[in-house]
Amino acid sequence: MSSVHSNSSGNVTFVRPATFFINGFVNVPHAKYYYVFLSLVYAVTVLGNSFIMCIIYLARRLHTAKYVAVFHLAFSDMCGSSALIPKLLDMFLFEHQYISYEDCLTNMFFVFHFMNLQSLTLLSLAYDRLIAICFPLKYHSIITKRAMCLIMAVMWIFSGTFFAVLVGLLTRLSFCGSTVVNSFFCDHRPIYRLSCNDNSLNVMMGRMCFGLLICLPLVLIIISYFCIGLVLFKIVHNVDRTKAMKTCTSHLLLVAIFYIPVLSNNIAAALTSSVTTNVGIINISLTQTMPPMLNPIIYTLKTEEVMQSIKDLYKRRKVNVTKEENIKYRRKN
Repeated sequence: MSSVHSNSSGNVTFVRPATFFINGFVNVPHAKYYYVFLSLVYAVTVLGNSFIMCIIYLARRLHTAKYVAVFHLAFSDMCGSSALIPKLLDMFLFEHQYISYEDCLTNMFFVFHFMNLQSLTLLSLAYDRLIAICFPLKYHSIITKRAMCLIMAVMWIFSGTFFAVLVGLLTRLSFCGSTVVNSFFCDHRPIYRLSCNDNSLNVMMGRMCFGLLICLPLVLIIISYFCIGLVLFKIVHNVDRTKAMKTCTSHLLLVAIFYIPVLSNNIAAALTSSVTTNVGIINISLTQTMPPMLNPIIYTLKTEEVMQSIKDLYKRRKVNVTKEENIKYRRKN
């Protein structure tokens, strides 16, 4: 049942649906195998990001401002995937494709909020690298754990407020026609396009979301690395230059993995209307699920500090186990 409100002054009927129907793939045989694949991606994402967070928590050498941001990125990755994939699996593997109006808007908020936190955290890591390489003598006085925690808190407040407004503006829309959402989750654009009253404010917010929260952070990251490049170019010794570049490699890979697919999808959507729903679903779903899975793998394999911390923790664990075995042996004898 939809809730219907009449406005006698304008003789307009306002319709708020009880549920939306998330359409998913259209006429794709064996589509469930794709959702099973996403469930495996989710499992790797949770394990990988949990592993990174545990390593950062346990290794004292990683108790620095930079790894406060890395910990936050892993947390955002895991929460973003948890907001998206379990609900997706419930809808399409167990055929619960009807979702209540309130649950749909709530799901939309958390998916976008945590995706935005990933973007802003990558920006904060670029800021960390900028100060470390361009102002090395001032690094420890500028980039402190307290300062990084404050940056993260501001990110949460800003992102939460922005998406509360973005989602809240959908409540002013009337849905007097179809309530079938041509996506795999409660996506913003497919929902406001279903409305039968003025949605220009929602269109504007969607563009602001892309410009402010995707393009602007990327532009600032590019500017940061341009400044870093100028400093590296001035370094005379190749060894020092290579060492400085290595500290940026992991971050640059994360930036590429996150932003290139997002930009490609949005540019394709803007330039052409011929992209089918099925192709769009595959593109967007991979864009939102693959970076959170790959981030911890890249940080584990490409960052010497993390690898060394893992080795140290393993050695410590091995020593502790040996001590416990010796104690038990002595007690028996």
